[in-house]
Amino acid sequence: MTAHKAHAPPGLKKVNPNKQPPSNKATPKTAPSQRPSGPKKQLEQETTQNADTLDMDMAGLNIVKPQDSQPEEEAPPKISIARERILEEARKEATSGDSDGRKRLSLVVIGHVDAGKSTLMGRLLYECGQVEEKRRREHERASEKAGKASFSWAWELDAGAEERERGITMDIAQSVLPTEHRIISILDAPGHKDFVPNMISGASQADCALLVVDAATGAFEKGFEGGGQTREHIGVVRSLGVRNIVVAVNKMDMVDYRKSRFDEIQVALLPFLVQAGFNTSRVTFVPCAGVSGVNLTKSEEPALQSWWDGKPIVDHLDRLEPPIRDFDTPLRIPISNVFKGVTSSGIGISGRISGGIVQVGERVRIVPGDETAVIKSIEKDDVNVQWAAAGSNVTIYLANIDPIHLSIGSVLCSPSDIVPLASSFNAQIIVFDIQLPIIGGSSVELFHHSREVPASVSKLIETVDRATGAVIKRNPRVLPKSSSAKVTISLRVSSGPSARPASIPLEPFSVNKEMGRILLRRGGETIAAGE
Repeated sequence: MTAHKAHAPPGLKKVNPNKQPPSNKATPKTAPSQRPSGPKKQLEQETTQNADTLDMDMAGLNIVKPQDSQPEEEAPPKISIARERILEEARKEATSGDSDGRKRLSLVVIGHVDAGKSTLMGRLLYECGQVEEKRRREHERASEKAGKASFSWAWELDAGAEERERGITMDIAQSVLPTEHRIISILDAPGHKDFVPNMISGASQADCALLVVDAATGAFEKGFEGGGQTREHIGVVRSLGVRNIVVAVNKMDMVDYRKSRFDEIQVALLPFLVQAGFNTSRVTFVPCAGVSGVNLTKSEEPALQSWWDGKPIVDHLDRLEPPIRDFDTPLRIPISNVFKGVTSSGIGISGRISGGIVQVGERVRIVPGDETAVIKSIEKDDVNVQWAAAGSNVTIYLANIDPIHLSIGSVLCSPSDIVPLASSFNAQIIVFDIQLPIIGGSSVELFHHSREVPASVSKLIETVDRATGAVIKRNPRVLPKSSSAKVTISLRVSSGPSARPASIPLEPFSVNKEMGRILLRRGGETIAAGE
């Protein structure tokens, strides 16, 4: 990267765009057969017991942990950082930011396919000085040669050959956007309905969301009303704990920057966002044009300036607040990707720390299973660090572990505080706007972080009032759309001579919110969310 560099606006700092992790994809490839997979009252586990699972009485929160199959090896010496010191530094950084006063947060970019998500983010990274001119020209020439000139900005994030050939995002692409007051980990999610499972994996790692909608005539309606993914994406991110959302009304140049079109979209979308659980004070609408860069970092378009006097996209992202976290909790790191490190880096995993703190030299347990490994190195936002805390999206390299014991959806935890396993549990769910009701015994796909497992809604216990929690009906026959209910969910039994129920690392929502959220899908649509 040389030549004419793009200048960052005041307050924006530059990171090296060439410094990439071994894979910029945060999720597995998209074939359903290859994906392991991914919210409202406390989970209660049905009593089960086998070699790999626990007896968990969620009602009483009594957890009986399995005995190790063999004595735990003595952990090697840790880097000499006391836990109390790490906790103090983590709390200070969460409150006051890093040495430059910038807080860290992760942002998932969502929206219907062809809304222009990757193009908008590629252009935003360029405008903020994260893509040098030489790299931009390379993408421009390569995309034009491939007959995909209109996708040149998107190629900064859509790096896969198949993604570039098809012109759509398929996996979660990651990048880092430093602003004046924030260091933002960008998770660019696929918009096509075939890749919603990958979108769920990305959303489970996010603090906030950027929803991109297409302002072109008929395009917004297609994504929002015509069986598009806008509604499903909104429901998913809110169910996974996202509370702040910025809505980028993109491609305003296609409608001549008309205020009436912007208002029309806002009037249609805001009530649905509120219905999904977003507070209006946490929703912001911003008009923009991703291809031309209008209102991403500044607005110099007269037609827009004639009626818009608000801030550009980057200013709104710069003001997003990360959630408040308690770091003094058991270590939980759900794995979203596994890969072989370069040179001597070893085996790498990526994921978001859902609880606790971790440091280099620490020994961790991989669950399910009884294998342990040692933390060899930690990367946060492409920078090597000695420790990381809950809320951080990290790449971790492990030593003393065979990769056969690592899989997407497994959880790293402390050998002395193992995450519970469950094969059947009770959950409070909210049913989405579905066409067919849920009945007892319904087959579903259960999503927990990046893990996808076959399951069934084995019992309908009761329906409850969403506002008060009061029981409406016990042992209902069906669950219609928009209902709230307590149900039993059972993972399906594996096939073969040693068939037994699958199990997943799971905790009550009251213990760890991120470890207690689930989503249910059926027939290619998300039908419910629970916890």
